[in-house]
Amino acid sequence: MAERLELIVDGLPLTADVDPGRTLLRVLRDDLGRTGTKEGCDDSECGACMVLVDGRPVNSCSYLALQAAGREITTVEGLAGRDELHPLQRAFLEGGGIQCGFCTPGMLISAVALLAADPDPSDEAIRDALAGNLCRCTGYQPIVRAVQRAAAEMRA
Repeated sequence: MAERLELIVDGLPLTADVDPGRTLLRVLRDDLGRTGTKEGCDDSECGACMVLVDGRPVNSCSYLALQAAGREITTVEGLAGRDELHPLQRAFLEGGGIQCGFCTPGMLISAVALLAADPDPSDEAIRDALAGNLCRCTGYQPIVRAVQRAAAEMRA
């Protein structure tokens, strides 16, 4: 039997009727149209489905939608402002941190959480924060440089 779910997604109050066993990933993508959040492994291993729940990164493929009731969810679509990209999005684009782009939403979400906690992270801190996000294209160095670049821009 479906239950009413009320939550805030990317700053907007939203409501959906969901079955208790549905994941936040499925509700975001299928019911709420937030398709930037990707389904990779469906087993909390790749990080492609990462979203922020009350500012904390979580794998939405293993997070039940009803657990998000009353919480604030930020997806990759919620990072950009009306007229401009988030500094991390811009740094990823300009610095080659995106190749196929499949891992990018999760990488961006993890990096946003990192920079909120540590505005001047070391390379090691960046790599640790992104350890739950798998990328098969870039070799990670362009991603680390993009996070460094965005962090510097955000501190300035």
